Amino acid sequence: MSHLPFQTDRDVDERVQLAFDESGPGPAVVLLHGFPFDRSLWRRQFDVLQNDYRVVTPDLRGHGASEVTVGTVTMESMAGDIERLMDHLQITRATIGGLSMGGYVALAFARLFPDRIQALVLADTRAQADTEEAKQNRAVQAEKAMTEGMKPIADAMLPKLVTTETMASRPEVVEHVRSMIMNTPPEGAAAALRGMAERQDQRPFLKRIDVPTLLIVGRNDPITPVADSELMNQAISGSRLEVIDDAAHVSNLEQSDRFNNALVGFLRSVATN
Repeated sequence: MSHLPFQTDRDVDERVQLAFDESGPGPAVVLLHGFPFDRSLWRRQFDVLQNDYRVVTPDLRGHGASEVTVGTVTMESMAGDIERLMDHLQITRATIGGLSMGGYVALAFARLFPDRIQALVLADTRAQADTEEAKQNRAVQAEKAMTEGMKPIADAMLPKLVTTETMASRPEVVEHVRSMIMNTPPEGAAAALRGMAERQDQRPFLKRIDVPTLLIVGRNDPITPVADSELMNQAISGSRLEVIDDAAHVSNLEQSDRFNNALVGFLRSVATN
């Protein structure tokens, strides 16, 4: 397992360091976390997959132990970071998976670097751009992160990230999610919020996706509801949709066994095609 910083050229005079974990043999699987989390979001998937796959879980720019860049960080710039990380690790093609914001980055990656994708996993995410109201809400959140820190963000997001049952009876999951949010640098969170607000509508691109695609969503996800995944499933030829019961937005944490079963089954099907 690697915990090394990786330097990637973003432009001529700016470098960004990414932290990542890597382990395992076999085909490469790169998993991208959501906002405002870090690579520990994937630890239950990492532990299972590393027996048969080369698993890479980076901290996206401005999150976890990766370097922060201020201003606006677009989904395309994060996708470029991942492409250069794959170059650094000598990975030609990989299954790219992302949850929530990680899904936005995965879609941007698929559009920008189609030759680098073996398969695609989109979990609790959507293809649509933000509405004007959502853009305004992100601007408010960004300002709040910069002036008040991450606690108000954590307090507002937690009830939407996990089900009421998890909030009441699984303190270890709630604490893990809260700690990821609280450990996100406010400047990095604000930059990502601005970038998500600027992201383009990916719906026209969906019909061009020609690699095996798995869509996973928590049945009780209020942030990216099942209908968002159904829309993608209808547009992406041959895609597979798995709806996880008793899970909200972080379905991979709330129902990790069901999530892992769906993910492993999909990866095995990709290997045999």
